[in-house]
Amino acid sequence: MTRRQWLGTSTSLLAAGPAAPGLAAAEGELLYNGIRLPAKWPPRRDELPADPVRPPYLSAPPPVIPISTGRQLFVDDFLIETSELKRAFHAAEYSSETPVIRPDRPWETQHEGSNAKLWGPGTGTTVFSDGAWFDPKDQLFKIWYRAGYTLHTCHAVSKDGIHWQKPAFDVLAGSNVVQAEGRGSCTVWLDHYEPDPSRRFKMSSSRSHMTPQKLYVSPDGIHWSSLVAQSIPCGDRTTFFYNPFRKTWVFSIRDATAKAERFRRYREHADLLSCIQWAPGEPVIWTGADSLDNPRADLKIKPQLYNLDAVAYESVMLGLFSIWRGQPEFRSKPNELLVGFSRDGFHWDRSNRTAFIPVSEQYGDWNWTNVQSAGGCCLVVGDKLHFYVQGWAGVQGTSKPGVGTIGLATLRRDGFASMEAGTIEARLLTRKLTFQGKHLFVNADCRGGELRAEVVDEDGKILGGFERKNSAVLRGDGTRQRLDWRGSQALAKHAGRPVALRFYLKNAKLYSFWITHDSSGASNGYVAAGGPGFRGPVDAAS
Repeated sequence: MTRRQWLGTSTSLLAAGPAAPGLAAAEGELLYNGIRLPAKWPPRRDELPADPVRPPYLSAPPPVIPISTGRQLFVDDFLIETSELKRAFHAAEYSSETPVIRPDRPWETQHEGSNAKLWGPGTGTTVFSDGAWFDPKDQLFKIWYRAGYTLHTCHAVSKDGIHWQKPAFDVLAGSNVVQAEGRGSCTVWLDHYEPDPSRRFKMSSSRSHMTPQKLYVSPDGIHWSSLVAQSIPCGDRTTFFYNPFRKTWVFSIRDATAKAERFRRYREHADLLSCIQWAPGEPVIWTGADSLDNPRADLKIKPQLYNLDAVAYESVMLGLFSIWRGQPEFRSKPNELLVGFSRDGFHWDRSNRTAFIPVSEQYGDWNWTNVQSAGGCCLVVGDKLHFYVQGWAGVQGTSKPGVGTIGLATLRRDGFASMEAGTIEARLLTRKLTFQGKHLFVNADCRGGELRAEVVDEDGKILGGFERKNSAVLRGDGTRQRLDWRGSQALAKHAGRPVALRFYLKNAKLYSFWITHDSSGASNGYVAAGGPGFRGPVDAAS
């Protein structure tokens, strides 16, 4: 199928669905955070919006927000009633160990196929999206990656997430290949909720553009079943993820129209096999690049959304948006990753439009072209988040991708955004909240400053014993700091009642807060692709 034929097919599929009726007035599902979905879900639009769509829950937040699930992040204004603080967004930083996985095996170079004919032999170990996970079953970091351009899927393991081994498996004798079939984009998911141990790992992959997504399962991520189910033909950079807040699988489907060459459609279902078997017109228009995505100054080409991977992190859905900013004549794609957040699993707030994990502008760097995310998005490793991404070195003066490797970028835990105060004390008042627990924790950097808090009731009256004057004064830097009040251990007696928290900061940064039963600070939130110390997908008390 030619590109023009695909555009025509995509346009007809776009028109196949009913016109967008708008959000229904009838009530639908009530979410963990107090958001009420409309009865007709997911929303259906008749065209992709050119401008950003403000999430409905930010325009009309719930009157009371339950916060019993996870750390509460300040990535948007959902939790904030009033604030004198300033929000700062933060980018991940590449580790000095990067790249952490390089091609060094014969089967990681591709000599045949259309890409090899176009660009020459391709040497690469890249995630596209594949998957990067921590498996609590055997206490190992695990990553799946593609070899060459489109050769096959390989698997590597690590004890620390930095130094990786490529064991010899029995799938392709003497190699770490775990699926020998040629592939383009691929997603691997570690399903902690699967009752059948033989289906613990899920994989969806396609061979090339406008071919079906094929679904496989595995007990160990090494030995994969024969084909379980497949989709109708679709765009090659199609991926999937699990939304545990709503207990549903989601396919992030690449599509295109003449107006928007790359954007995403959305398909959800509680059963993954049913989810992948969609009919034409069923997946709804979801999201794409918009008017706030800035073109590159050297190309001046309207950006497009190349891919969207997502995962549950603490109390939100985290999205990694791969933004395509054009195809230079003498450089491979300078794609890079931006970040977005969703509290209903469909609408995204993308207030930060600077690169979260950027492409390098320095020729000779490993990531001079085409930075892409891994399935699972990130891992929680102590006080940091680990993001594994692909990069291609490129070949200067050509569109050849060069050598592909996997790099590591890190971020402070919860460190996507902070609410900050300078030398003059400033306050932040949350909206009305309900909680279950008895200990307040914060992720804050108070070096050279301080942080205090007080608790007020639904009428704004300070609760006895929880006044600012009785608050402990935090002056350190930590991602899990307990904040107590002198002479009062009765926060639990207010559980289930609407209250608000008022934070006082001076020369300090506040990243998140949460209230928990656990005195050590377990948040009961989701930990993305996992990490050492977690027994499953949730930060639960040991």
